Amino acid sequence: MELHLDGLTALVTGASRGIGFAVAQGLALEGCNLHLAARTAADLEAARTKIAERSEVAITCHALDLSDAAAVEELARGCAGIDILINNAGAIPAGRLLKVDAARWRRGWDLKVFGYIDLTRHIYARMRDRRRGVIINIIGVAGERLRSDYIAGSTGNAALMAFTRALGAESVDWGIRVIGVNPGQTDTERLRKGYEAQAEKSFGDRTRWLELVKNPPMGRVARPEEIGDVVVFLASPRASFVSGTIVTVDAGRAARNTD
Repeated sequence: MELHLDGLTALVTGASRGIGFAVAQGLALEGCNLHLAARTAADLEAARTKIAERSEVAITCHALDLSDAAAVEELARGCAGIDILINNAGAIPAGRLLKVDAARWRRGWDLKVFGYIDLTRHIYARMRDRRRGVIINIIGVAGERLRSDYIAGSTGNAALMAFTRALGAESVDWGIRVIGVNPGQTDTERLRKGYEAQAEKSFGDRTRWLELVKNPPMGRVARPEEIGDVVVFLASPRASFVSGTIVTVDAGRAARNTD
């Protein structure tokens, strides 16, 4: 299927690994030029090299901490003319209410919740001037499958879902689509590290980490590329009537009545 992304330009945050990298690579394979943003310059350069091996597109890297409002403004200025914004950077700490103190809670939200909102504010204004554009917020299924042991993440994700729906209902009047994607558990470095540490403690064997995933549909977690493919399609003109909604990609796990 031709997605008609060739020659467009996208900004992907949190692009050096995991879902962000999968999205960036998928966009590049469709001919989309890229701005890649993440904290670490070396990781971004490694991602750029991998993408360039498979795609002949322009790739610009931005090593910035997007929990800093000044860095968000700098990134927005450098990417003022983009056609597609993929908000993906974020790492909200796990834990119950009495285990996540105010400072950790705020640090997590500065990057993922306020980072998404602030970058969207800057880019949305420029897209409105051109009367076109797509904004996709990669959020997380904890925003709909609420968890007390991930209370900062569930609360932040639910807020971003509301933000996406509210903005996406208005944005179409300016030719802009705003969509949310809720991945379920996905085989990223961050997820593996957490489970591997638990598996080492429980079984003395880090490779048995999947046994700790409760009731996984299809007996596994998602591959980053499975999330990336959905995001790339939604960013394309093939999804031109989709806005103000959340697409859940979790093989039905959020709808199950079990843990």
